[in-house]
Parts: sequence; structure tokens; C-alpha cells
Amino acid sequence: MKPKVLPEPYLVVPKSGKGSGVLVIHAWWGLNEFFRSVCDRLAREGFVAMAPDLYEGQVAKSIKRAEELRDKPRREPTYKTLLRAIENLQAMPEVKGPSIGIIGFSMGGHWALWLAANRPALPIRGVTTFYGARSGDYSKSRAAFQGHFAEEDAWVSDASRRKLERTLEAAGRKVDFHVYPGTSHWFFEADREDAYDPRAAKLAWDRTLAFLRANLKS
Repeated sequence: MKPKVLPEPYLVVPKSGKGSGVLVIHAWWGLNEFFRSVCDRLAREGFVAMAPDLYEGQVAKSIKRAEELRDKPRREPTYKTLLRAIENLQAMPEVKGPSIGIIGFSMGGHWALWLAANRPALPIRGVTTFYGARSGDYSKSRAAFQGHFAEEDAWVSDASRRKLERTLEAAGRKVDFHVYPGTSHWFFEADREDAYDPRAAKLAWDRTLAFLRANLKS
């Protein structure tokens, strides 16, 4: 039997050669050019950015196809792909300091929160979720949490967002949540013409950089 050949993550190192490590977890569209561009932007800001490919080379442009890819069996379970990526990122000599951050988008935000709740021993110190929420026990997590949410979101309810915020605060975690007026799900993604809001996206990006810099100090 041939061994599994899994796609390499997308990795970008800043020009300085070193920086804090950030894992980028794509939305259910797959590791498309937009999520690669997020890594490029992080590297320009001095971070070592890695985005694992959870769909093994496939991408979707429609919701129907995204749902199919999300539910499709894969050669490696998603959580194992993410854990392997974190281990590899942490081990890179280019990564400064023992801590890493995670940015997750929608489905990726769900997974970022899952990692923080279910693998508290990992060196995750900052979690940013874009329009992704999930319930869980965060009492053992050592991360700070940031959230960017749409005001009019057909996929994530206000009740889910508020419940997550209350849960994190009850667990003693630092919480920095924002709701962007007039926006809808996917408002940060420039390739989603039906939802992209450039003003909200810029503000969310500036806040994300400040959050990562504050929580990933060497």
C-alpha cells in the first residue's frame, strides 16, 4: 500500500527571517488564494504564517460544493491535520517564542475554538475567530480570545455569539469581541463579492494585528 501523500501547508516567513507563529485555518471554501493572501499579509507584518490544507488540494466556489467538501471523508482527520501543523509550526527555527496564535474563518473559527478548548496543553496564546462560534469548556485554555462577527449573520446567531462570550468570560479568559454594523457572514473575504465589506475588513484586520502582537510577545 502506498503511503499517504498529503498536501503541504502554505507557509510564509517574513523578510526578517523570524517572527511569532500564526496558524491560519481556512473557511469551508478550502485553501484558496484569499486565505493564502492572509498568510502573505501576516508575513509582511512580521509573522511566520502557516495555513494547513484541510481539503487536500480541493477548493469550492459555491455553497453547495463547500458543503460537499466539508462532509467528504479525508485521508487524515481534520483534527490530526491541525495538530500536525501546530507541531511543525512550533518546531520551526524561524518561529520566535514558545507561543503561537490562530486565526480561523467560519468553519476555521470553529476549529480554532475547538483546539483551544480541547487541547489546552498546546502553546496557543491568542485565538481570533472570524464569524465562527462553538460551545465548549474553555476553563483550561490559556489563550486570549478575539472575535469578529457580522451584524446580520444567517449562519451564526447573536445568541451563539453571546453564549460564547459569556462562556469565555466565565472561564476567566480575556475576551475581545466585535460586531460590525451592516455586515453579513464572510464580510472579511475580498473574493466574496456578495458579502465583502472593505471598511469593516480593514478595521477587523487592524484589530487582529494588535491582538496578535499583544498576546504573542516573545
